[in-house]
Formats: sequence, C-alpha cells, structure tokens
Amino acid sequence: MSETMQSLEQLASLKVAAAAPDAPQHVKKVDKFNRAYATGKRKDAVARVWIKPGAGKVTVNARDIEVYFARPVLRMMIQQPLVAAARAGQYDVICTVAGGGLSGQAGAVRHGISKALTYFEPELRSVLKKGGFLTRDSRVVERKKYGKAKARRSFQFSKR
Repeated sequence: MSETMQSLEQLASLKVAAAAPDAPQHVKKVDKFNRAYATGKRKDAVARVWIKPGAGKVTVNARDIEVYFARPVLRMMIQQPLVAAARAGQYDVICTVAGGGLSGQAGAVRHGISKALTYFEPELRSVLKKGGFLTRDSRVVERKKYGKAKARRSFQFSKR
C-alpha cells in the first residue's frame, strides 16, 4: 500500500511539473527607452499609455492631470491601479486619449495604466487582476432602434 501511495505522489508531482510549462509565462515588455506601452479602452474612448520609472508625474494629452481631469473623482480613478499595486509616485505616466467623454477617457487611461504596469512588472498581474483593473469594461451605449424615440423609449401614446 505504501508503494502505491508513493507512486501516486510521484504521479502528482509529475502532473504538477508537466502543468507548469502550459501556464502562460508573462515577461517584461519594454521599448528601447525603458517604457512599457499599453492601450486602454472604455466606451468610445481609447487611451495610449506609456509608463516609465520616475517621480509620479501623470501627463494626459500634453497637459497635467489636474488640468485635463478637473474632477477629483476622475483623478482618483486614474490613480487606483498604482495605489493597488503600491507603486504610487514611482512611475511617470504619459498618455494620449481620444473619443468619448471625460468619464470614459478616465476609464480608458486607468485600463491602459493597468495593462502597462503588467507589461513593466509581470508579477503585479495577480494584484491588478484581483482588483478588476485588467478587465475591459465592455458596456457601451445601445443603438437607437427604428420606430422608437431612443434605444428603448417609445413615442408618447395617446388613446384619443
């Protein structure tokens, strides 16, 4: 019986060893300037984000973050991945964002920062994934249908 148990343990260790290469290996992806690049999306907004080690300066469309995103909630939203990964003030973020409104653009920048962090430091992936920062929020505006006032609202009905 002990021989069987020993062989089962050996099979389990072989199975674990065989499963390790199948797991995706995340490697550091940086360009020649030691920057990580990622694209973030939310609603109609698309953000191109570059991060590099620095003093924590965030630039959006060649403007400071306080100027571009005046609402504190949007600035806090953008900082969330850096705070969750305990990297606030350690990376300079340069991003260009286009399309959508300010809220969608802030969400796109947050998504881009999260992806770029995982490219720069692959070990942060589990922390950011647990926080839900790597998942693209796919909710978009529903299209208007014919015979309706908006996507779902009908025209006013009159009996008489």
